[in-house]
Amino acid sequence: MKLISWNVNGIRACVQKGFLDFFKEADADIFCIQETKMQEGQLELDLPGYHQYWNYAVRKGYSGTAVFTKKEPLNVTYGIGIEEHDQEGRVITCEFDDFYFVTVYTPNSQNELARLDYRMKWEDDFRAYLKKLEETKPVIVTGDMNVAHEEIDLKNPKTNRKNAGFTDEERQKFTELLDAGFIDTFRYFYPDQTGIYSWWSYRFSARAKNAGWRIDYFCVSESLKDRLVDAKILTDVMGSDHCPVELDIK
Repeated sequence: MKLISWNVNGIRACVQKGFLDFFKEADADIFCIQETKMQEGQLELDLPGYHQYWNYAVRKGYSGTAVFTKKEPLNVTYGIGIEEHDQEGRVITCEFDDFYFVTVYTPNSQNELARLDYRMKWEDDFRAYLKKLEETKPVIVTGDMNVAHEEIDLKNPKTNRKNAGFTDEERQKFTELLDAGFIDTFRYFYPDQTGIYSWWSYRFSARAKNAGWRIDYFCVSESLKDRLVDAKILTDVMGSDHCPVELDIK
């Protein structure tokens, strides 16, 4: 199975920049997107052969997620069942025969860490949600998790130490997710790989200089370890300030 996740930074804009060409070429079994930035009815995506599931934020032009899957899920849920967290369209869960597929767009801690306290609560509640799912069957969770876990995961760790996405607090929460029994699949295959990122600021020609961050992940329950085939970061795919990430799994 080929699984792909992409923060498209506005699906309507991304469609103008070749999204459908990449989508067709990728031919993924499950393809999910984050930061759709749209409301229902603002875009009709023609994706023959795929079931579509969208979660929109209450606030217009903000956040939002979607999942496109060839196989129809047994069940689909939106959010994590906590009203405080479920206003921004950040989570979709698709249940399949032998796993849950969860796409997430983790809240950004924002400038001057204005939302860091909220983010900490989100992290604990989301991790508890994943562990609850895992009581039934293994979990594949993917998306823009808005954190570079280790110094190897961004170009300039020293100067970003206290910035959103690389605070000690956010990094610790990602460690806690791994300690709770999840595998960061890219690091599972490429533990020492440097210089591979999934997001670049639009400022300072960051992408041209490859001054990026790895903040988009596929994480899986430990019990799926033997089914992992490869994890990829598709750095040559344009159309957003993020690039897609891929998981190949048996």
